Amino acid sequence: MENNQLLHTSVVLLAAAVIAVPIFKRFNLGSILGYLAAGVVVGPYFLGFIEDPAAVLDFAEIGVVLLLFVLGLELNPKSLWQMRKKIIGLGGAQLLLCGLALGGLAALALSLDFKLSFLIGITLALSSTAFAVQLLKERSMLNQPLGRIGFSILLMQDLAVIPVLLGVQAMAPNANGHIAPWWLGLVAVLITLAIGTYLLNPLLRIVAKYGNSEVMTAAALLIVLGAALGFEYAGLSMPMGAFIAGIMLANSSFRHQLEADIEPFKGLLLGLFFITIGTSINLNLLFADPWILLAGALLLLLVKTSVIGSIIAYTGQSKIHSFRLGLMLAQGGEFAFVVMAQALSLHILDKQSTEQITIVVGLSMALNAPLLMLFESLIKRKGKEKKVDYSNVKFETNKVIIAGFGRFGQATGRLLAAKGMQFTALDKDPEHIEFLKKVGHKIYFGDATRYDLLRKAGAKQASVLLIAIDNISDSLHLAQMAKRKFPHLTIIARAHNRTHALSLMDLNVDVVIREVWESSLTAAEHTLLALGYAPAHAERMIDIFQRHDEASLLEQLEHKDDMPALMALAKENRKQMHDLFMADRNVYASEEAKVTDQ
Repeated sequence: MENNQLLHTSVVLLAAAVIAVPIFKRFNLGSILGYLAAGVVVGPYFLGFIEDPAAVLDFAEIGVVLLLFVLGLELNPKSLWQMRKKIIGLGGAQLLLCGLALGGLAALALSLDFKLSFLIGITLALSSTAFAVQLLKERSMLNQPLGRIGFSILLMQDLAVIPVLLGVQAMAPNANGHIAPWWLGLVAVLITLAIGTYLLNPLLRIVAKYGNSEVMTAAALLIVLGAALGFEYAGLSMPMGAFIAGIMLANSSFRHQLEADIEPFKGLLLGLFFITIGTSINLNLLFADPWILLAGALLLLLVKTSVIGSIIAYTGQSKIHSFRLGLMLAQGGEFAFVVMAQALSLHILDKQSTEQITIVVGLSMALNAPLLMLFESLIKRKGKEKKVDYSNVKFETNKVIIAGFGRFGQATGRLLAAKGMQFTALDKDPEHIEFLKKVGHKIYFGDATRYDLLRKAGAKQASVLLIAIDNISDSLHLAQMAKRKFPHLTIIARAHNRTHALSLMDLNVDVVIREVWESSLTAAEHTLLALGYAPAHAERMIDIFQRHDEASLLEQLEHKDDMPALMALAKENRKQMHDLFMADRNVYASEEAKVTDQ
């Protein structure tokens, strides 16, 4: 019967995910909100397919464990040590200030004493690592400076888990120390470090040598779950154990294999975790006092966004992006469910108060993603409507202007700088600019597609404009405007693909560079050499292909708006290319035969 119940629960959760997530992603509401909504629908307070969310939550937390392990793999001990000031300084400040503010609100709302209200405040100050990291990953922020700051704050929150648990135990009536002693946690950390340093790599080498791919996957899961279980036995956080295990393997040659093995389980179980959070939201209590609980969730988000955003902005980061990151970390954390359950079992809080706090946390998670999307859309709209006055900005007048200073633009900039040649670089990503300035690049903030900025940047005196912008429509707009307003400029433009290249050529851009074209030809030549072709033959094949492709590109330019003609041209070009290679093969074979005869 138990097996049938497990199968029933699994089918319900998988079906809920498969139905809800695509719908929510279709309307750009994000996968997290889809999982939460699915949980609410199948939970005990709606359709009732899942009657005991707590039983599923224990298993679902493995998703968070796997997530922290993968994050640990992306850090090594050296980089973690470099982040120590951010972890302790920013993370500590966030916990203290949010704890005091939220604790004060809890004391007023629930009539609690200072100690208990501060403990609740610290609990609410903790964010959901799973939620926050997912939001950062969806926006490709984890490896950016602001993303690193956010991750540092999350790490400090994970470290605060043990003191909070100790606090709950200490406040229990007739508390007699059922929590594990501090030294047991220290032993668990030291054992994990020792195993990670001396045993894991030799073990993985043996598995790789004598096992198969399934055994390697089993070994990866054993490492993660073993570390998590060891930490739980020591009274520590399971995700923290997995995170430390990941850090110990960050420099391992098996790092990428482990990440690939864990990834499918991580995604599935993390989704299960979010669904389980949805099932735990008590709809009966929510409908009894909807406005009060909704106000509580919004107040939680507002306080945390304000505090975290202010702390990050104080470090010199952009205010708008600081508060955007603050909103990403503003939701309540899954650890609040654990603390509230423990507080109820130890008779520290009554049932109604614990359920109210749980609902507020759940609502904060549900509201977080849509509020973030609204905030981001307002930023974009404000950025489009806002007219920046560049009249007081003083630019250097140089012969070269680089519009867009990402990887493509930086390569040219570095070469010019190495030759002692000055250039003016423009970019409109504030985070990007702050980072590049810190590493020594001179770069100005601004939208290069604006005529007034380009003129102020010295376009009339410049000789060359390099268009290295990521956005294709912005790139074309800039090329068109520069050709019209500054016809003396030699325009060199980056093309993302063949269609983009055709559009730039149609605008009479002087030089169009397809960004992966040269590197792909080099890769093709090395492939031919690896297959045994003579260097001269491989070089000739690449040369024929390159000349033919450039000629076909010019032909396509004449018919770029005529799809049937383009399709016919593509078919004819493939035939011509085949004929050219066959003719070249015959010539090469004939020449080889002559050399052999001699």
